Amino acid sequence: MLYFSKFKSLSILLICLLGIIFAFPNLLSQNTLTALPKIIPHKQINLGLDLRGGSHLLVEVQSSVRASERMDDLYDEIRIELRRNKILLSDISQSNNQLKITLSDDGFKGDLLDIIESLSQNVRGQLGTGQLADELDIMEQIDGSILVSMTEEAKSDLLRRSVDQSIEIIRRRIDELGTKEPTIQRQGDSRILIQVPGLDDPKRLKELLGTTAKMTFHLIDPFYDGGNVSRSSMQLKHANNDNTYVVERRSIIGGENLVDAQPGFDSQTNQPIVNFRFDGQGSRKFGKITTDNVGKLFAIVLDNEVISAPIINEPILGGSGMISGSFTVQEANDLAILLRAGALPAPLVILEERTVGPGLGADSIKSGQIASILGLLLVLIYMFLSYGRFGIYSNISLLINLSLIVAVLSILQATLTLPGIAGIILTIGMAVDANVLIFERIREEISNKKSVINAIDNGYKRARTTILDANITTFIAAIILFQLGSGPIKGFSITLAIGIITSVFTAFTLTRFLVAMWIKRSNPKEINI
Repeated sequence: MLYFSKFKSLSILLICLLGIIFAFPNLLSQNTLTALPKIIPHKQINLGLDLRGGSHLLVEVQSSVRASERMDDLYDEIRIELRRNKILLSDISQSNNQLKITLSDDGFKGDLLDIIESLSQNVRGQLGTGQLADELDIMEQIDGSILVSMTEEAKSDLLRRSVDQSIEIIRRRIDELGTKEPTIQRQGDSRILIQVPGLDDPKRLKELLGTTAKMTFHLIDPFYDGGNVSRSSMQLKHANNDNTYVVERRSIIGGENLVDAQPGFDSQTNQPIVNFRFDGQGSRKFGKITTDNVGKLFAIVLDNEVISAPIINEPILGGSGMISGSFTVQEANDLAILLRAGALPAPLVILEERTVGPGLGADSIKSGQIASILGLLLVLIYMFLSYGRFGIYSNISLLINLSLIVAVLSILQATLTLPGIAGIILTIGMAVDANVLIFERIREEISNKKSVINAIDNGYKRARTTILDANITTFIAAIILFQLGSGPIKGFSITLAIGIITSVFTAFTLTRFLVAMWIKRSNPKEINI
C-alpha cells in the first residue's frame, strides 16, 4: 500500500499541478485574465443568478393563438378543396376556433366530410402516450351544417409542441446576447421559467422574448380602391409611423426560409439596416415573385406590423436583401437576433418578473466566502492539533482537493450557486472524515504494537472499504438529486458529486503518497499520531 512506482508518483503530481493551474484563473479579475498569454487557461466558474445578479422571468405560452391560426388555414384549405371538386358552398363562418360549413346541396355532404378527414392530421395522445388521435372533431348540426373544431387531444398536443419549440427559440435568442448558462425550463403545462445571470438590461430581455418575430412578405393589394377590405386582404399599420397598408392576406414567402440575418449599414444613407438571406427554396421563390412584380410595392411584415414597404425595382435573384426602417443600431441588432433565432410558435405573456441586483450577488458571495474560509480554517487547525505531521499531510490534501473541485467546475463551465457553495463546504467535512478514519485505524495498529510500516499499511487497508462504501452511497444520492432535481438542487448535486470523487483521490491516494514519501526519506522507528 505504501509503494508508488515512478509512473504513479508522476501521475499524482501531474493531477495536483493541473488542478492548481486550472483553478488559478478564478483568483484573477476578467481584465487581468484577458491580458495573460493564451497558453494559460482562461476559463472561470460561471456564477449563478443568486451570486451574480440578473433577470428572472416566468412566461406563459398562448397556444390559443396558434389554434386560431390553424383554423384560419383550415378555412382556406376547405374553400380551395370545395372549389377544386366543384362543390357549391352556401356559407362558411369561423368563430371561437370553430368552423361552421353549409353546402348549397346536401347531396355533397359526404364529399365534404371526406375532404375534412383528409385535411385532419394525426396528433399524439394525451399524457405523452405514443397513441395517435384525430386532430378535428366533426359534428353534423340539426340545420344540416357541419361544425368543425379541434379535439382536446389536438389542443394538448399543440400546447406541448408550442412550449417545446418556444424553449428552443428562447434559448437561441438568449445565447445570441452572449450570456452564459441561462436556466430555461418548463413549469407546468404552459409556463416557462427563464433565469439569465449577469444580464444588466432586463427590459431588453423582455423585448426580445415578448416579440413573436413571425416575419412574412406580402404583396400590396392592387385591387384595393379605398373602400372595404376584402376577405383575401388585410389592413396593417406601419411599425414606426401612421401609414397603413392593405396587403394580400396570403404571404408570398415566410420567415421559415430565412437562413441568416445580420445588422449592417446602408452604403448610401449610412442608416442601420438588417441584411437577410434565404435558403435555396426561398431564393427561387423570392426571385420568381420579384421578377413577376417589378415596379410594385411589397410589404415586409413582422408580427402583423409593416416594418418596411419598398418598391421592387428589379428582380432579386441572389436570395438576399435588406430591411430598412429608421432603426437604431440596437434595434437593427435585436431584429437580426430575432430573425436568426426564428419565430416563436405562439406569443409569450410575462407572468412574473424579478430582477436580482448586483448588491444581493455581492452579499451572497461575501457570505459564502466567509463561511468557506472559516470552515476551512477550523478544519485545518483541528487536524493539525489532533494528528500533528499526519494532520499537515491531510491539510495539504484538503487544499489540493478544493483546487481540483474549482478546476473541474471551471473546465466544465458549470454554474456555481449558493447551494453549490454549500456542496463544497460539505465536501470539506467529508474529505477530512476519510482521513480521520485512516488515522484512527493507524492509532489502533500502533497501540497493538505493530511496526510503523505495518501500522500505516494496515490502517489504509482497513479504512479503504469503509471510505468507499460511505462515498459511493453519497455519490448515488448526488446522482438521484441531479436526475430528479432542478435549478439549485442540481447545482448542489454537481458540486457534491465532483467533491466526492476528488475527496477519495486526495484523502486515500494523495495523503498516502505524502506519508509514503516521508517514510521512504526518514525511515522513522516510531510515529506520534
